[in-house]
Amino acid sequence: MNIKPFCGLRPKPQYAEQVASRPYDVLDTAEARAEAAGNPYSFLNVVKPEITLPAATDPHSTQVYQAGRKNFQQLLDDGVFMQDEIPCLYLYELTLDGHSQDGIVACVAVADYLQERVKKHELTRPDKEEDRKNHVRATRLHAEPVLFAYPANPLIEVQVARVKQQQATYDFIAADAVRHRLWRVDDAAVIDAIVQGFAAMEASYIADGHHRTAAAALVGAELAAENPEHSGTEAYNYFLAVHFPDTQLKIIDYNRVVTDLNGLTREEFIARLATTGFTVEKTGASPCKPQRIHEIGMYLEGDWYRLTASTASDDEADPVAVLDVTILSTQILKPVLGIVDLRRDQRIDFVGGIRGLEELERRVDTGEMKVAFAMYPVSMPQLMDIADKGLIMPPKVTWFEPKLRSGLIVHSLLD
Repeated sequence: MNIKPFCGLRPKPQYAEQVASRPYDVLDTAEARAEAAGNPYSFLNVVKPEITLPAATDPHSTQVYQAGRKNFQQLLDDGVFMQDEIPCLYLYELTLDGHSQDGIVACVAVADYLQERVKKHELTRPDKEEDRKNHVRATRLHAEPVLFAYPANPLIEVQVARVKQQQATYDFIAADAVRHRLWRVDDAAVIDAIVQGFAAMEASYIADGHHRTAAAALVGAELAAENPEHSGTEAYNYFLAVHFPDTQLKIIDYNRVVTDLNGLTREEFIARLATTGFTVEKTGASPCKPQRIHEIGMYLEGDWYRLTASTASDDEADPVAVLDVTILSTQILKPVLGIVDLRRDQRIDFVGGIRGLEELERRVDTGEMKVAFAMYPVSMPQLMDIADKGLIMPPKVTWFEPKLRSGLIVHSLLD
């Protein structure tokens, strides 16, 4: 893997907490507008720039992407952002509920993505990919880093420990109780050791940010094709990522809610479940959070149920087929509820586990949804095995927590 240091654009320390925002795809436009209200330094103004324009503005219009460029330039003009004068790496630590994970912020070679040394586990949607490509094209920035995983490496851990002996450049606790610490790494020996450590790796893995990764790499390839003097050293040949060792990343559940029972009554639906290979056990009013693989919680009309899938069909040669989300789809969603295309069917929605099972109850109790399914999370070894085999997970399987904050490090394509 080819990573390199870069001259990061970043907020001056006194502004870091005000600038740092949740990622663009965690909030809808209304939520982002409310969260950034009264804070002109919020990076949401850059990554979701429609919030700085009239409410009726099409969020995918050229005007919106140009507003993102303008809003970032304003942060530079106001002295909120600065740029490091020499190429650096950065260390980004996230801590939540006593768990810490240490990410190395670096630029990744577009060539590694195009040549599939950066492993994927999800398909991208063309509309979402084009949205982020347009943002990069207009701003000439990689405004938000993507979250990568790499096989834990003791030699890199030694360098990380050396860096963490120093005082952090940023250190704050965000509203969601996550502590964010970031160090600027300018020691040439440390940088070289980390870069060499990555050079010895065969691959890294996209954990979160498939659309942003694809957009950054494809725009880089566009710019290379358009440049008659392309040399391969230009900034657009690299994109921004935070690399975490696989042993430190935590995947939480990603749950499903469905609008109706496909014409079935509650009694008919439960009777059908008993014919699909699931054992159905009513557990009552208390939330049923799955405790192991092949166990799914279901909430229906005020009651929780424990669904236990038979393991008789497990096929170790197909790591996607044995995922609980696949079993739910093939045994319940498709044959019973008539939901075939998880990417396009408007009758199903997905709820990140960070919102808790109470959110599943709320969406059913309000009548917005009819039934909810609480899933057991996949593991990092499962994700990496699927990616190594060139396979693709079903949509909306992995939810990583804690989330990176946007705006702490930005990579310019104009360097």
